[in-house]
Amino acid sequence: MGRIGTDVHELSVGELAERNGVAVSALHSYESEGLIAARRTAGNQRRFARETSRRVAFIRTSQRVGLPLGRIREALDSLPDNRTPTRRDRARLSDARRVDLDARLAELEALRDRLGGCLGCGCLPVERCRMANPDDVLGELGPGARNWRR
Repeated sequence: MGRIGTDVHELSVGELAERNGVAVSALHSYESEGLIAARRTAGNQRRFARETSRRVAFIRTSQRVGLPLGRIREALDSLPDNRTPTRRDRARLSDARRVDLDARLAELEALRDRLGGCLGCGCLPVERCRMANPDDVLGELGPGARNWRR
């Protein structure tokens, strides 16, 4: 039941934080990032629609599986009328995250394989070092010192 003078369909920032188990500062951050929206009362207090609680839950879950806020914003921005993500929306985001993770795992596996050879070789000579000079790209630049970390 809402307090006197408040809409029973809205939550204060403190109520929203308590319902979702997040800090008020996190909600302020989500709002400044454009992930959630509040209306302001005449006294400049934030009031959130009750369905914002589901958006916050979606944001928190997405963060726990490693999605950066930018990707979460993209997902939420793709929804019409700032609605809460449906099961289909969440499945689409999960599939996209899976593709990202598979690519990252492939990068990490390649790094692991190169690292094992690098530690054993001592990185000399540099023209054969797979870490400092992958695919001998430095040799194509000609003689002299080269910054391989472009």
